Amino acid sequence: MIHEFRTYDLKPGTTPQFLKKTGEKVGKRVEYSPLVGFFYSEIGELNQALHIWQYDDMNQRADIRAKVVEDGVYPPDTREFLEGQKTEFFIPAPFLPELPIKRNIGPLFELRVYKYPPGGIPKVIDAWSTKIEARMELSKPVGVWYSDVGNLNQWAHMWAYESWEHRTEARKEFASVGWPPASGVSPITMRNTLMYAAEFSPVQ
Repeated sequence: MIHEFRTYDLKPGTTPQFLKKTGEKVGKRVEYSPLVGFFYSEIGELNQALHIWQYDDMNQRADIRAKVVEDGVYPPDTREFLEGQKTEFFIPAPFLPELPIKRNIGPLFELRVYKYPPGGIPKVIDAWSTKIEARMELSKPVGVWYSDVGNLNQWAHMWAYESWEHRTEARKEFASVGWPPASGVSPITMRNTLMYAAEFSPVQ
């Protein structure tokens, strides 16, 4: 399984229009492959939209993308709102249990992306696998991933919170569950973005 992260930079002030046009098309698009989530930024790099699509492999992705264009299903005509586009491919971490697509676990979502030195990701996987169950008691994950194509050695994880207060309280409890787990390797860079889910996102 692979997850495609598509990040769009939007012209300031156009996020509502972009989401409206996209929402008109997503209902048919998800009949071809699952949408993990669709989000827009609130804190961090503003005017960004992130959509995460699930595929069995790169061959299925190519087939589906060709098919939705051929069938006139997708993409929506949102070019007037776009300043830039980026796509990255991630593999779900092996320790994470299978998560349902449709969930009400937000409405606040935090995406954290770390870049590790070469060879560091296997150590992070080992360390996190020992603590993930305890961490999931504090807030629910949308997913945990490592990069496969593009900018390598990235570690991405997205967590849902019921409110800003929930996020604050959960983070206060990190030390009590041994979080973050000691992997013996430190990130080179770290960034986070606080987001909300679009109305049509399966995860809310």
